Amino acid sequence: MGLLDGKVAVVTGAGGGLGKEHALLFAAEGAKVVVNDLGGARDGTGGGSSMADAVVDEIRKAGGEAVANYDNVATLDGGQGILKTALEAFGQVDILVNNAGILRDKTLVKTEEADWDAVIAVHLRGTYCVTRPVFTHMKERGGPGVIVNTASTSGLIGNFGQCNYGAAKAGIAGFTRCLALEGAKYKIRVWGLAPVAYTRLTADLMGEENEQAQKALDPAKVSQAVLYMVSELSGDRTGCILYSSGSRVAEVRVTGPEGLRKDGFSALDIANNEDKVFLPESAYFDMRG
Repeated sequence: MGLLDGKVAVVTGAGGGLGKEHALLFAAEGAKVVVNDLGGARDGTGGGSSMADAVVDEIRKAGGEAVANYDNVATLDGGQGILKTALEAFGQVDILVNNAGILRDKTLVKTEEADWDAVIAVHLRGTYCVTRPVFTHMKERGGPGVIVNTASTSGLIGNFGQCNYGAAKAGIAGFTRCLALEGAKYKIRVWGLAPVAYTRLTADLMGEENEQAQKALDPAKVSQAVLYMVSELSGDRTGCILYSSGSRVAEVRVTGPEGLRKDGFSALDIANNEDKVFLPESAYFDMRG
């Protein structure tokens, strides 16, 4: 018996990296999987069917069930097309993992409008375009359902040269928190994932020949956290964002100290009570491990 027997899962950007590992693990645990991938390059250019097809073939050879989808997540038609593929093949959707993403890393002064728009479109708009039809389907079915949105420490904490990417991922985190409140009414649980993994999106940042990083940050290790989220192992928990690397998993949330409490405080009051207003350095989340 698998943890996902009888479930139908949609994974976007599942032609490689994290998405591929999510899809393979879900299938191994009994789910029927829709493998979505546009087949483009890391920066979002180009396209093709080979990446999604290869993952579907791997799942089928292992005895699982899967179909490919090549729609663009950044369009409303693409989101509807992904749902249509799932319904035509398997009749329902129980799990959605919004994983599709691209990178165009540049400092802000070097970020052209096209670089900004492309990253926001795939990550933030793409999460909306796919989630809205799938969430509606889950609601109309009367639930239950689980949605996992891929955020990032770049959006939650920050990272040099990723203003476009970080802004998109911070937006996804906010989207996740709000949708979890809406979904609770319909037994639809919503999670956020902030992964650290060695994939084609991060290979040049971590060193393309860095065998230690490849082993330590194997994306398959992150997929175990996602399996926890979408399975009954996590019960009715919702609205949480989990950081997951090869060796650590932890919830990340917005928090703060008690703060300065004074009616009509001044700027000088803040300066004189910074120890109460700001968290100590030791309290900040370390994204490195």
